Amino acid sequence: MSALRSPPPQQPQPQQHHVPRSPSPLPETTPVVLPEGTALSNDAASPQVAARPPPAPKAEKPRPRIRSTKAALTIAPAAVSRLRALLSGPTPQLIRIGVRNKGCAGLSYHLDYVDKPEKFDEVVEQDGVRVLIDSKALFSIIGSEMDWKEDALSAKFSFKNPNIKDACGCGESFAVGS
Repeated sequence: MSALRSPPPQQPQPQQHHVPRSPSPLPETTPVVLPEGTALSNDAASPQVAARPPPAPKAEKPRPRIRSTKAALTIAPAAVSRLRALLSGPTPQLIRIGVRNKGCAGLSYHLDYVDKPEKFDEVVEQDGVRVLIDSKALFSIIGSEMDWKEDALSAKFSFKNPNIKDACGCGESFAVGS
């Protein structure tokens, strides 16, 4: 029976006076220019700001290799010819120069035959001859000259090292300044 009920009587609304307002002054703003192909959202709740495009990916540059301007070791002509003779044998190998704690003054040169350079060895190539310098010995040897000396009693490689601050009397060991 609720369908037969009549609607409630409407109450008279109080009259409102409409007062014309003067137009409020709006600040002058410049229009926002969007790049072509950019569309704004129709949703009023979303911010109406165009996002910047992501930066372009940078091309990966190869790491520069550090090259020394001067060889860590110079090899005299007599030493070059002796090294060539050693390396042209039946099992050609490289020679690694290192230093060991030995002797009166503290350090002594040590030469080894090796098949290939280790990871941090310094490779010195002069007149077609390659010599390796052990990375641990590099600061003791840098700037030296390698020579081959022969006399009636011995034949050996000798080194003229400008870094030597002290040497033992027999010349077998040396010390470098810090």
